[in-house]
This record gives sequence, C-alpha cells and structure tokens, in this order.
Amino acid sequence: MPFWNIFSMLIPSCLRPELYKSMVLELNARDDRGINVVQTRIKDFAAVAVGSGQCQGIIEPLASRCAKFRFKPLSEEITSSRILHICNEEGLTLDAEALSTLSSISQGDLCRAITYLQGAARLFGSSISSKDLISVSGAIPQEVTEALYEACKSGDFDLANKEVNNIIAEGYPVSQILAQLFEVVVEADDLSNERKACMCKSLATADKCLIDGADEYLQLLDVASNTMRALCNMPQERYYDS
Repeated sequence: MPFWNIFSMLIPSCLRPELYKSMVLELNARDDRGINVVQTRIKDFAAVAVGSGQCQGIIEPLASRCAKFRFKPLSEEITSSRILHICNEEGLTLDAEALSTLSSISQGDLCRAITYLQGAARLFGSSISSKDLISVSGAIPQEVTEALYEACKSGDFDLANKEVNNIIAEGYPVSQILAQLFEVVVEADDLSNERKACMCKSLATADKCLIDGADEYLQLLDVASNTMRALCNMPQERYYDS
C-alpha cells in the first residue's frame, strides 16, 4: 500500500475516532463475508445514490434495488421568481425581456440560469440585457433561426442556401441551430402534425450525422431543403434501391 494511503487512513482514525467509526464499516475477511453480510450489515450501513441520464444503462440487478426519481425542468414562473430574488439581493437590473430570455436558454435548469446570470454580471455590470445573456450562454440569436425558417418557408432554395452560408460563415454551431429550429417547429401553430413530423425527422437525422462527424454545411443544407419541402407541400425525397 502506498504511504499516502496509509496516512489517509491513520489521520482520521487518530484525530476523530468517533467519526471514523461512524463512516467506515470494518469487516473481517474470514468471518464477515458472504451474501448474508451484504444483505444485512452492509445494506443497513451504506447508502448509494446513482445518477444517470438514461436509466436503461443501469443493469437490472442494481436497478431492481433502487428507487427511481425523475427530476423535471422547473417552470418559467418558478425560475423567474428565483432569479428576480437573486437580482434584488445582488443589486442587479434585469428587464422582462432579459428575464424571459434567461428562462428560455436555461431550459428549466435553475443552476444553469444562475451561472449565466453570474457570468453576465461579471462581464457587463449590474444592468443586464437579453443580448448580454445570449452572448454569455453561447445561444444563437433568435433572429438567425427565424431568418432560416422564413427562407425555407418562402420556397426559394437560393435564399435558404444563402442563410445556411451566413450561419456557417458566422461560426454558429449547427447543433445549436438544430435545437432552436426544433423549438420553432414544435411551437408553430400553422403546421399540421404530419409536417412537423417530417421536419423533426430531418432534424434528428442531421443531429445524428453531426455526432458521427458529418459536414455541418451539408447537414444544415439538407435540413433546410427538407424543411422547405414540408412547408411548401413539395414532394418528399424518395430513395430507391439500386
């Protein structure tokens, strides 16, 4: 055993033996072994919390012994109320537009919202605007996404290609464009569920291709063309076996 591990075990046992005994369970290798020890002494002493983005990744023997909790994103009202309380305590000024922007880009994550607010306060001072928050968070200005969507809605491929080129030239991450375009599509009231499904399928396919290392320009152009087909009732792309 390395000497630093020896000292790390000796120091707490010598200085605070009562705390050491309450936090460390000592078992004899000869007598304290077997499934009964695991099911009784270890189970009563230890507590384990497992955090996972996908519960399917936890093996069944472990999952069957866990209580599953799912944490939903906070509502905009709760997030805004807490952010306003922090602003009042810290002397920050946040208008209604900036507050709405912060709730939107944080996606119900209060910790993320506070981090963005802290970063904006350090960079831009006590008076924080919506533009400041977008700059700190790395989100893409909404007018950029709307310009691409309107270009697709016009049915003019050259105009859509121009917007795609502008996005690539500005260096915006295409994955973030896809995420914000998804929100625009889902919230559109003038689209049927069938059209939304076609566009969302295209967005999902492009996102998967980007993860696999595909070219950003080509994937965004493909999304723009498929979005144009869905918005303008054009024939959908078909694939034929060779």
